[in-house]
Amino acid sequence: MADILKNKKILLIIGGGIAAYKCLDLIRRLKDRGVEIKAILTRGGEQFVTPLSISSLTENKVYQELFSLTDEAEMGHIRLSRENDLILVAPATADLMAKMATGIADNLATTTLLATNKPVMVAPTMNSEMWGNPATQNNLNVLKNRDVAIIPPADGNLACGEVGTGRLAEVDDIISHIEAFFLSITNNPLNGKKIIVTAGPTHETIDPVRYIANRSSGKQGYAIAESLRMKGADVILVSGPTNLKTPNGVDRRNVISAQEMMEETKRTLPADAVICVAAVADWRVKEPKTQKIKKQNSAIPRLEFTENPDILKTVSTDKKRRPSLVIGFAAETENVTEYAKDKLARKGCDWIIANDISGDVMGGDENKVYLITNTGIESWPSMSKSRVADNIAQKIEAYFKEHQ
Repeated sequence: MADILKNKKILLIIGGGIAAYKCLDLIRRLKDRGVEIKAILTRGGEQFVTPLSISSLTENKVYQELFSLTDEAEMGHIRLSRENDLILVAPATADLMAKMATGIADNLATTTLLATNKPVMVAPTMNSEMWGNPATQNNLNVLKNRDVAIIPPADGNLACGEVGTGRLAEVDDIISHIEAFFLSITNNPLNGKKIIVTAGPTHETIDPVRYIANRSSGKQGYAIAESLRMKGADVILVSGPTNLKTPNGVDRRNVISAQEMMEETKRTLPADAVICVAAVADWRVKEPKTQKIKKQNSAIPRLEFTENPDILKTVSTDKKRRPSLVIGFAAETENVTEYAKDKLARKGCDWIIANDISGDVMGGDENKVYLITNTGIESWPSMSKSRVADNIAQKIEAYFKEHQ
């Protein structure tokens, strides 16, 4: 899919706060994506970043003064407020948000914001007590009611030495929100579709220190979640234990066992689609030990197993909350398509993505898959898991376009 940010125009208003330094990386990253950026640097922001550094990165003039003879001869603040696809305020201080909420226009930034007819997005940052103050929360609600998009601040260590909510969102998160905004105004059939993706292995407890698992890395499921989000879907990733980074804009729900994955998936329904990519353990120990099993010189301990819940079949046969599209995965070492066709019939799902795991697939970066539906089988050549994910996302996009 073509980059949704390419050729977009963004006006960046840089407020005061030590987090203003993050805007330099933000500008660089957005420029790499083909965004044209103009910037207004407030007096507070100027205490932390320089006009020269911003100008060098944006490759545009930096605007600072409301009463600039050169700029205002052409009504510069009006032009700035109208010539962009989006106005982003980052960092947005408590003071700047208060002025936005009350309509104060005492500098170039606030005057531009008051004069604009374009969408506005703010990324707040401040001390945690300031963030939680009723005055700030009231101003926040006023802005939300005016359809100003809010990028929530993060938790962690603050510049003042305290710990709490108030850190400027990371650059990846800011970009993710910008992408989501532009995706929301396109006509992509996946915009706003709620899609659940399960991914990774499950760990089934034997005792407090041991468990049964498999070699799934979660890479394919995470790649699918990312590809769907890039097409505008609201993606919830129900993930077993992995070391992977959560894709930007994806809502990740961590679970450990198959039972937990089943409960979280059911809790997340209803949804427009569910894609069961996770390598869920078929069995679990019936009665896990509460104490570590000690190695003895006598008999080897015996484990009694019981069957785990069947997530794919449960979702597929849910008469009240069955999604429009349910997709399962079949990892096989032999008779791949035959076993996958049988699984499609037994589970009652719509599609099966079958992959041959006889090689270095589990944990690897490539995959060879077959798309199996009630109408036939598509064989895809071996390719990277990210390309497999893109192909699956395109198929899902085509499905919802046909069923709009």
